[in-house]
Amino acid sequence: MAGMARKWAGSAVGRLRQGWRPALEAAAAATVAWIVAARLIGHPDPFFAPSAALIVLGEARGKRLRQTVEMVLGVAAGVLAADLAVQSLGPGTGTVFLVLLLTIGLMLTIGASSTLTVQAAVSALYLVAVAAPQGGGLVPFRFVDALIGGAVALAASQLMVARDPLGPLVAEARRTYGDLADLLDRIDRALAGADEDAARAALDRAREVDGCVDRFRVAVQACSESLRLRVRKRRHLDQVAEVEATCHQLDYAVRNIRVLARNGVTLTRLGTPAPPELGEAIRALGEAVRAAADALSTDLGGHSDADRHADRADHAALEAVRLAARMLRADPPLPLIMIVGQIRATAIDLLRGVGVDDAAVLGRVDEALGLPNT
Repeated sequence: MAGMARKWAGSAVGRLRQGWRPALEAAAAATVAWIVAARLIGHPDPFFAPSAALIVLGEARGKRLRQTVEMVLGVAAGVLAADLAVQSLGPGTGTVFLVLLLTIGLMLTIGASSTLTVQAAVSALYLVAVAAPQGGGLVPFRFVDALIGGAVALAASQLMVARDPLGPLVAEARRTYGDLADLLDRIDRALAGADEDAARAALDRAREVDGCVDRFRVAVQACSESLRLRVRKRRHLDQVAEVEATCHQLDYAVRNIRVLARNGVTLTRLGTPAPPELGEAIRALGEAVRAAADALSTDLGGHSDADRHADRADHAALEAVRLAARMLRADPPLPLIMIVGQIRATAIDLLRGVGVDDAAVLGRVDEALGLPNT
């Protein structure tokens, strides 16, 4: 029991360390929204302003601007439905049912997101059940509250990246590529030692790397959102769009390496010793991943040596394919053939990710593999 308690306490501390900044950000934003609505605007019941701030900050970074717009639209739809129903029928249980039915039905008809649908329904329900409009007095406050809460939340979310909006994206890119390179190192060690347990552990880690790519994708969306809110920084939007394309290619590479890891498990289970070329090829592929990370990071940072790192990635990826091709000369077992195929596919994805001409990639990789270049 004591061991379980210590483990739980350790996990709780870890979650607190990871989440204290978002918690502080949300509490501060909600408080500021309340002060603005109550003190500056003079709203007698500013409940929705802090609620709106919390709702927007609860959305993942990169989606908050859209969340704010959807929330305001949801408030508009909900207020309109509630106002019409209360004026026609008066407050009551039947009015609550009718308002919710009409509001949700309208949102479904126009194809609104679940966020927009919930916001419209909550806004309508609040006005019917809690603060029924009297002479139209509260309706404008609801719109103003939505704007205040959303604006304060957006401002709070940008404070952390005010000086360097590209910084979090660069950090996440390095982390993601680093995790992928580390995965290749694990696979290499497992195959070199013919260690089935280590190969299975590498496969488990390969499944987890999908989450790293998801975080990278969120970082791209967040960076794009930050740049759109900064007029002077919008020149970087084209760079971020290129990174988004790179993220797609990285996702493909992760899937290919996961298949490579699965075939590595099969190879260790067969007891077939891995040829030395396999380790060399996997290490070259890992070097290509690290060089691609350097190319992306330096390009986002505005450094002039991004092309040099891209050339490193190009050379290492093609070298990995050439080394893998040597293993095909000795009638290898099927798992090894599959691994060669995944090395080829990963090299293609990495080259496309660093901006190599898409039309030339397949020909160059297949030439490195020893296939005729048609």
